[in-house]
Amino acid sequence: MNVADLRVFGVVARLGGMGRAATQLHTVQSNVSAHIRRLEADLGETLFERGVALTAAGERLLPFAEALDRLLADAARAVADDGRPRGRLVLGTLETTAALRLPDAVAGFVAAYPEVDLTLRTGTTCELVAQVAAGEVEGAFVCGPVRHPDLVAETVLEEELALLSAPGLRSVREAIGAPGLRIVVLRAGCSYRQVLEQWLARHGVPQPRVMEFGTLEAVVSCVAAGLGVTMLPRGLLGPVWQSGRVAMHGLPPREGRVETQFVRRRDAYVSAALTAFLDMVRTRHAVGVRPAA
Repeated sequence: MNVADLRVFGVVARLGGMGRAATQLHTVQSNVSAHIRRLEADLGETLFERGVALTAAGERLLPFAEALDRLLADAARAVADDGRPRGRLVLGTLETTAALRLPDAVAGFVAAYPEVDLTLRTGTTCELVAQVAAGEVEGAFVCGPVRHPDLVAETVLEEELALLSAPGLRSVREAIGAPGLRIVVLRAGCSYRQVLEQWLARHGVPQPRVMEFGTLEAVVSCVAAGLGVTMLPRGLLGPVWQSGRVAMHGLPPREGRVETQFVRRRDAYVSAALTAFLDMVRTRHAVGVRPAA
């Protein structure tokens, strides 16, 4: 089995067609087809049906092609990494963490390591964990605990959550006691949304109506307008949104504390740039970092 053939197979499988793969690989479709035919001949199996859909054998082979891509990318990074932070560093983060906890660390990092091209991608915990597992980002700041066989997680921050409601509501009881309660949340996969739904269930509101939005600003604006309640880190009020825009209701510590964890692939190369960035975050937000399997 030829490594080049396996890499071409992975591109075809990912893009869903040989024409698209040829464009991605800057070659002609006949060359892509030749790679696939040779790989199928070597393995004695048909890998695609009608040139597009993976067969069962193709599905079994795909994880190895993806692992090969990650390994080759890591090998290139390792060879180029002389211990000086530089090059591209792509990380994922929760939008709340990006707004509240990372600006100071990012500013310090960019000033200290100007040769690093840093990119932060925001998403929900579920989206970010999937991106890390797929090797699309080197790591991500997510809401823990995260338990994934391919990932290593460590707690780097702690957040205190609060229930947010319209300014006129003076207590938790008043905020969640109205008939037809709505929760105003981000899309499915948001960890704070999950915490809120579980918390409401424990307090006798098992199936609230849901209003779903794509940004935190939209969520807070709707809560301020009295359309429902949400749950977010209380530190966002003041530094990010004006205090008084919404009412903030504290929670008991055992209900309102959540961990922010940094997750990365267990088998991935840890670059000097990533090491330096994590050191910067730990220095600014020391909580007694606790590794987790």
